[in-house]
Amino acid sequence: MPSFSYRNRIAFYYIITTALLISAVFTVIYISVKESVYRDIENNIALEKTKLFDEISISDEGFILMDQDEWKEKEHNTLDVNPIFIQFTNTEGKMFDKSPNLKKSQLIFHKSEEGLPLYFDAKLNQISIRQSQIDVTYKEKMVGYLIIAMSLEDANLVLRNLRYTLLLAFPLVLGILFLVARFIVGRSIEPVKTIIETSNKITKDNLNTRISLPENKDELYELSDTINNLLNRIENAIEREKQFTSDASHELRTPLAIIKGTLEVLIRKPREKQEYEDKINFCIREVDRVNKLVDELLLLARFENEKQNIKSESVLLNALLLDTSARFSEKIKDKQCTIINLFDDEIYIQSDYNLVSIILSNIFSNALKYSKENSNVTVKLYNENNIVKCSITDEGIGISEEDKDKIFNAFFRSESLNHPDIKGTGLGLSIVKRLCELLSITINIESQLNKGTTIVLSFPEEEIK
Repeated sequence: MPSFSYRNRIAFYYIITTALLISAVFTVIYISVKESVYRDIENNIALEKTKLFDEISISDEGFILMDQDEWKEKEHNTLDVNPIFIQFTNTEGKMFDKSPNLKKSQLIFHKSEEGLPLYFDAKLNQISIRQSQIDVTYKEKMVGYLIIAMSLEDANLVLRNLRYTLLLAFPLVLGILFLVARFIVGRSIEPVKTIIETSNKITKDNLNTRISLPENKDELYELSDTINNLLNRIENAIEREKQFTSDASHELRTPLAIIKGTLEVLIRKPREKQEYEDKINFCIREVDRVNKLVDELLLLARFENEKQNIKSESVLLNALLLDTSARFSEKIKDKQCTIINLFDDEIYIQSDYNLVSIILSNIFSNALKYSKENSNVTVKLYNENNIVKCSITDEGIGISEEDKDKIFNAFFRSESLNHPDIKGTGLGLSIVKRLCELLSITINIESQLNKGTTIVLSFPEEEIK
């Protein structure tokens, strides 16, 4: 198919459909008119037959027209106005009387045993006629045939004119409809042109432009709104990527600069063995910090760029919380913290075990990291209004009100300058937030500066088992 524009293609499909419909309508009109014309002729023949049966005398020897003046009527005597041709034949088909308008011609005789229909088309001196051949009987004995015919010339003229009119009107109507359809489609797809023009203006440096929504809330409205939502997501993703790249490069540059500076100091002059060991151990710790940062960056990017195939399984939260705290036993011992577990009952949820484990590990790690020595970390697991909730509370440095909204941002660390001894990358809660979104877990933070922080996880009601 030729490469048409969208407007012409719709108009073309419309015309194809309309052409089929109009051709069907025109065909029905033609057939209806033809049937009507032929039915009128056949009715006239039937009336003439009834009239003739009243005016003929039938005996066992044959039949004759009682009133010869009948042949003087105009339709029997001329060929000009609605001529009706009549012919009388015997059983052998031999004509013995006919209407004057037949002159030297004769109507075609058919033997009855040929299964002749009641009405049929025939020719009379190159003139089309509609003919009927009726049996004439006397006391159930065949005595002859009455043949009646009417000219089809006028009917054929009407049908021919109708046929020419329809054939001429067909392309004319289609041409007009194509132009009208093309105009209407052009007006209808104006919003599409607006979408194209607006989309062409949007670049990576101009992502804030949006498509104007049409007044009518139709499919084009939905398309425009969908594209706008897509642009919003793309803009947010690019902004996150820019911020993430900026923060990541900064966070990676700092430990690398420290390592480089330390090594440069070492090679300036010979050092004592202990000093070499101290500096090397320091560099190793910085490398470990970089490794951890890279691992967390990869983990966060993994969940930022694609939605994981979440594995749904039965998870016993009580056991998972105990396993999590056991993994941090060394850190708990170093800070001499006390873990208080408050579990109402054994509680199961349907979720991804590994992802829930990462969430709890990061929260638990932060709770221990920011806790004071000889303090308590309270872990509560309970069911509230058919919603499973898990809270982890520490007695640490807390979070200020202005930092609460930023705490889930990548690389953000509250009061990091005031607590240089507390190391971290600022990615733990970003990972927690993203995983909670994937698992439809609600996370809330309650905190008071220098008093402690409580993080509450609310698992979806439908996942409770």
